[in-house]
Amino acid sequence: MSKIGKKPIKIPENVNIEIDGQKVKVSGPKGELFRNVLPVINVEKQEKEIVLTPKTETKTANAFWGLERALIQNMVEGVSQGFTKKLELVGIGYKAAMEGSNLILEVGFSHSVIIEIPETINVSAKGKAITISGIDKALVGQIAAKIKKIKPPDPYKGKGIRYLGEEIKLKPGKKATSGI
Repeated sequence: MSKIGKKPIKIPENVNIEIDGQKVKVSGPKGELFRNVLPVINVEKQEKEIVLTPKTETKTANAFWGLERALIQNMVEGVSQGFTKKLELVGIGYKAAMEGSNLILEVGFSHSVIIEIPETINVSAKGKAITISGIDKALVGQIAAKIKKIKPPDPYKGKGIRYLGEEIKLKPGKKATSGI
């Protein structure tokens, strides 16, 4: 039995959900998202909530029960509130700027790094701060991880791209010793 799968998903006032067999469509003020639920999971809409149940009591169905519930919950939250990730650039001369639908990073390389941003994601860059927002939680996280991967934080100096508020544990450098 899945602890997460048992919980019903509450539907906010401004969100509309349509269920057609295994297809779930969630629409709200920020946009709409679609998902095909796995065939081992049954999805039902009851008054102001959605209930997921496994069709059979198999190990596979129980494993995907909580996953499908969490993914649909993220869809509901995304179309009503949206998701945001913030990154910061740490280092002298590091900066980020938007040019059309491309993010341009200058992070210590001999060239600028250009990243294409999908239409469904909003990115704003001001100096050393980058804000990524959208309705799809997985896509927002994937874009943030892709940007961070370009220049991950250095373990000795701490320079690089990191999530806002992320603390990097710095390693000690070489210690000077006497030659005796």
